[in-house]
Amino acid sequence: MDDLHRLPRFEDSLGYLYVENARIDQHEMSVAVHDQDGFTPVPAAALAVLMLGPGTRITHAAVKALADNNCLAAWVGQEGVRMYAHSTGGTRSARLLLRQAALALDPDQRLAVVRRMYEKRFGGRLDPGLTLQQIRGKEGVRVREAYAKASLATSVPWQGRFYQRGNWGAADPVNRALSAGNACLYGLTHAAILSAGYSPAIGFIHTGKQLSFVYDVADFYKVELIVPAAFEVAATVLTDVERNMRIACRDRFGHSRLLGRIIEDIQDVLNVEGRPVRIDESFDEDGAAPGALWDPDGGGEEGDGLSGGRNYGDPDS
Repeated sequence: MDDLHRLPRFEDSLGYLYVENARIDQHEMSVAVHDQDGFTPVPAAALAVLMLGPGTRITHAAVKALADNNCLAAWVGQEGVRMYAHSTGGTRSARLLLRQAALALDPDQRLAVVRRMYEKRFGGRLDPGLTLQQIRGKEGVRVREAYAKASLATSVPWQGRFYQRGNWGAADPVNRALSAGNACLYGLTHAAILSAGYSPAIGFIHTGKQLSFVYDVADFYKVELIVPAAFEVAATVLTDVERNMRIACRDRFGHSRLLGRIIEDIQDVLNVEGRPVRIDESFDEDGAAPGALWDPDGGGEEGDGLSGGRNYGDPDS
């Protein structure tokens, strides 16, 4: 973990900002938002994610400033619910991504990661005799109980999860709050995954989507943070539920120190062999430089098959 923390400190970021119907330009070493209310400087170094909603334009210089500050730029749909594209992460090293892929491709190791992920949700060890189907059944009970508990605590009726992408307004306030909160959580989780150098697509529980790993990791925190916040917002707010949910999430993410937990939790669930994984920071010294050369007989660090790369355009190499 010490190696990861030498990157621009993701866990020190304030969180996320959602912007729509605005223009974003570079401002000094950061960016600024121009909208109908005027000009607002945004400290990119203090943000983990800038969510660019409908009607938003951003300049090339602003994107570069965000990248230099390890702030993920995410192009999203209305209320941030759907992500269309995103910028790069905070490291050029592929070591953690390669380890993630190796674990996902080995059925035994993948199952070990899946069990650790469910244990992270439950907050304790699971009976080793439980099958994966039995664990999923217990997870369903856990989630349903969380909805019922939040409904009872806030007196907000709960009829079940309902969301139609093409008809946002058809959902009741608590369902809209849940969707808006999940979008914020996905954006923050996505930024953490990219910042550390993992792939958002290589999931373990979820599979087949470009955000499968995002869904895996975000599920660690939904019952703890999103569910109670959504019911509290639905109980106290009559209008602009989505905006109030984003504010509630920002506060809860800060109080729970979520930004400092995500990367550590990822490291924990992927550490199935009982040894920490480090990244090669030398790749971050020059983002345009080529990496190492693969050699099936070569002995890279920890026997990963990576030997020293050579620049064949350099006569001294």
